[in-house]
Amino acid sequence: MSTFKAPRGTYDLIPPVSAVYLAVREAISAPLKRAGYGYVETPGFEQVELFSRGVGESTDIVTKEMYTLTQRSEGSERLALRPEGTASVLRAALEANLHKAGNLPVKLWYSGSYYRYERPQKGRYRHFSQVGAEAIGAEDPALDAELIILAVDAYKSLGLKNFRLLLNSLGDKECRPAYRAALQDFLRGLDLDEDTRRRVEINPLRVLDDKRADVQKQLVGAPMLRDHLCEACKEYHEQVRELLTAAGVAFEDDEKLVRGLDYYTRTTFEFVHDGLGSQSAVGGGGRYDGLSEMIGGPALPSVGWALGVDRTVLALEAEGIELELPAPTQVFAVPLGEEARRVLFGLVTELRRAGVATDFAFGGKGLKNAMKSANRSGARYALVAGERDLAEGVVQLKDLASGEQKAVAFDTVVSEVLSAHG
Repeated sequence: MSTFKAPRGTYDLIPPVSAVYLAVREAISAPLKRAGYGYVETPGFEQVELFSRGVGESTDIVTKEMYTLTQRSEGSERLALRPEGTASVLRAALEANLHKAGNLPVKLWYSGSYYRYERPQKGRYRHFSQVGAEAIGAEDPALDAELIILAVDAYKSLGLKNFRLLLNSLGDKECRPAYRAALQDFLRGLDLDEDTRRRVEINPLRVLDDKRADVQKQLVGAPMLRDHLCEACKEYHEQVRELLTAAGVAFEDDEKLVRGLDYYTRTTFEFVHDGLGSQSAVGGGGRYDGLSEMIGGPALPSVGWALGVDRTVLALEAEGIELELPAPTQVFAVPLGEEARRVLFGLVTELRRAGVATDFAFGGKGLKNAMKSANRSGARYALVAGERDLAEGVVQLKDLASGEQKAVAFDTVVSEVLSAHG
């Protein structure tokens, strides 16, 4: 008999590992909530054009990695599983007219799964999890710095130390065209394959991001964007750098950092972790002042980032960090007999309603097997009751760590557990 398996390049999150992923998501989102970012959730699929316009026709994401869907009866509309979050979140904000409420920037955070058809390897999956943040509708270096600082604080709250922040400016519509032309002139003289030559004509900056050694070797002496930045972009970038330095955030200037999406302008950044091998990026983002207009909206300068939950978990493993997670069960109830099942089940409900994580020996297990289940659950205490206990109006509260046990009256069980648990 055959059994189904998760599709290639995907994974299932199951306990106890899933608790680590939840803790990482909570740690990344906590600084955002404190900074006024509200939660947004978008569909798992969108119109293909949303990504081809925003992310870029020449990007690997659009040309090679996007999962497209066939609709049965809704005309010619083409849909794709979302390969990234920014375009979807901006589309949702525009559709809901959040930018017209008069309180800019609109600050949003999100968490979810994304999909790209890639060669599966450690740290790179076809289905992956991200937490992201977008600040829509304001051009302010303090906003760029805020988002970077929030990401740094999130990583530090998890105990991570060996991550690095790479920083660059991609200029804007005033200064980038001249640089683009100079870069194209340089790249056209190199020995490049047909796909890369095509990219030179569509988005030459992406060639700088090519990881192949034979390409990188030829890029020595390529014109650098920093030499072509206009005064406004230089000033903007310097303010971002000064704000980060004042906040105690270390960064490395990386003049070749362009990232894989076409919509970035000015500030662009990436977090890398040296313990992850070739897939060293754990998150990144930047400013995307023209994306709203690309997808049919008004001019809304914006900035954002996405941090990989999977990559962050790998970074924690690389540093040997084990997160302190609360025990999923604090009290485990073990009834001996039918009447005890009824009484203890009622006490379990009371404890849960009082905020105590409590489980129950389901399935009519005997004392020996039930106590094994109690120990496996990670609970600190067991509640045990048999016929004699019920006749006396008590249950036995057993400390599973020390083995100490005492009789507790029915009506004081909740208060006893709460005081014992501290």
